[in-house]
Parts: sequence; structure tokens; C-alpha cells
Amino acid sequence: MSAEPAPRTKVLWIARLEYRFHAWRERRARARGNRASISAYPGYGSEEWVRVLGRVLIVPPLPTKFRGEYANVRGWRSFASVPVGYAQVTVTVDGVSHDVVADRGGVVDTVLPARLAPGWQPITMSVEGSEPVETRVFIVGADVRFGVVSDVDDTVMVTALPRPFVAAWNSFVLDEHARQPVPGMAVLLERLVRDHPGSPVIYLSTGAWNVAPTLQRFLRRHLYPPGALLLTDWGPTHDRWFRSGKVHKEENLRRLAREFPHVKWMLIGDDGQHDDDLYTAFTSEFPDRVTAVAIRRLSPAEAVLAGGRTSVNDHSAVAVPWVSESDGAELLDRLTEAGVVDAD
Repeated sequence: MSAEPAPRTKVLWIARLEYRFHAWRERRARARGNRASISAYPGYGSEEWVRVLGRVLIVPPLPTKFRGEYANVRGWRSFASVPVGYAQVTVTVDGVSHDVVADRGGVVDTVLPARLAPGWQPITMSVEGSEPVETRVFIVGADVRFGVVSDVDDTVMVTALPRPFVAAWNSFVLDEHARQPVPGMAVLLERLVRDHPGSPVIYLSTGAWNVAPTLQRFLRRHLYPPGALLLTDWGPTHDRWFRSGKVHKEENLRRLAREFPHVKWMLIGDDGQHDDDLYTAFTSEFPDRVTAVAIRRLSPAEAVLAGGRTSVNDHSAVAVPWVSESDGAELLDRLTEAGVVDAD
């Protein structure tokens, strides 16, 4: 007797509408002679596999004054590109090519087999016969025992999310050079990496993949240590009107715990969204996978713009060090006092 076919997943009508809208935009862009390209993002992996990240887009050509590392680019330009759903992408890792398919939103997020040495290693990605685009993946050695997971919004970058009007202004109108780093956070992350050579840095954010190039330029300009970007898509899913940023973070934290059972993570976030709750739950579920937790406290003005602070749990009985201060320098002092960071 043959097995019954698996039931078809019901797709929310707004998700189908979004795909049709982007398909219409794609046809119009191709009719004007534009071609798809791949935006390749830094990924990570072990000595046996790599997680490859990127997005297939048709990007409107930028005027010359908006090109380059120090160009003044308004935030809305990050959202003007057209995602190309279900595009076939060729990924080359250590001379071996793999054909993978992007998702409905053009995002490539796949794991491929590879034998690479620890540290940053180059890979290339190409689409529709275009010139390969190089990016890097950070290979975590089997002997590594420490890693960093850091939030982005209001943790490394002052963004004042999620108040809708302010968020829209910061994301779409504000010049990207007007975005300010949180004082002392770059020094804190650099110190953690310096004290633990070979440790991975993961920037885990609810921000959209559209802002990944802007975020990469921001991190370089303000001397943050390089790391993999784990962002999300703001569009609807097959069963929700909007993707859940909290679920995105929960799933990726658990995934990191599964992928690197030998690594204990330094978790860094802020009290403006759900980081305290997320890290509390993760520490309870994986108490042996956490080195310490550092929560940046928003200033009163930032808290107002961000819609207030989240309630902070009582961590007095937690086995791992849990510190909270208003900037990176004070967090570094507290972590040094707790013995997480070696004193100079």
C-alpha cells in the first residue's frame, strides 16, 4: 500500500502577493536591461562544512557620488533593489563548485561540505553567468572554546528601534554616515577577540538583509572585529504577516549551540528589545554553552525613542556572570571584575 502524500503547506495569501509583486518588479527591471547579481555576505563554518550567506538582487545603478566606502548613501537605497526569488547560484569553496537555489526572497542560506583550515577563508558566489563575487567564511577550529554573539541595534549601533516613525527615519531617510556607534563597544569586542585568538564573532540582528552592505561598511568604519552576519527578511512568511525577530534570534542561538557544542558563547545585547529574555532562556536551556552575558542599558533618551526598556530578569542565581552597564567601556570593566576578561 502506497504512503499517503504529505499535506501541502498552506501559504498565506500576503506571502503569495509579495512574491508576485517582486516577480513583476523583476520583469520590469530585466526589460530595462538590468541583470541579477549576488550580494555575498560573510559566513562561518567548521573544518568540515560552511554556512554560506548571500542574496540575489537586481540593483539599480548608483550615481557616481553614491559609490565607494565613504559615499553618503541614504537608507532607502538599501531597499530599492529587487530580490530575485528561486535563482540558481554557483558557490565555489576550495575549488569545488556547488549549485544552490535561493529562497523566495532571493536569500541564499545553505550549508555545504568543505575541508578548510581554521580562520577566515575565501569563497566565491555567482549567478546567471556573472563574474564570481568573493566573500569570506570564518572557520571555527575544533580546539576553539570561546565565541561572541552580539546584537546590532542599540548594542553596537545607536538606532532607537522599534518606535515605528523613528525606525523608518533611521532606516530609510538618515544618511548612513550619520549612524553612531555605541561608545566603547568596538573596543570591548576587539578585546574579547584579542584575548581568545581564533574565536568566532556572530552579529545576530533582527535587521533586514537589505541593510547588510550598509552594516558591513559601518562595522569596518568603526573598527568592529569582522564576523558573520545573521539577519532576516522583513516580509511575510508562509504562515505569518511578518517574520518574528525574536524567533529568528532563538532559532539561530540554538543552531549555534548544536553546530559548535565545544564553544561557550559570550552573549551581548541591550535592554531595549528582547535580548534579556532571549539570553535568559538560552542560558537556562544551555547553561554549559554560555561564558557570560553583557547587557547594555539604554540611556533615558534612547529608551524613550525605543519605546521603553524591557523588564530585566533577576539573575542573582544564574551560574554564569551577568553584567549590565550603559556603554562598552563600563561593560568591559564589569567583565574584568567578573574574571571573564583578563586584566591588563
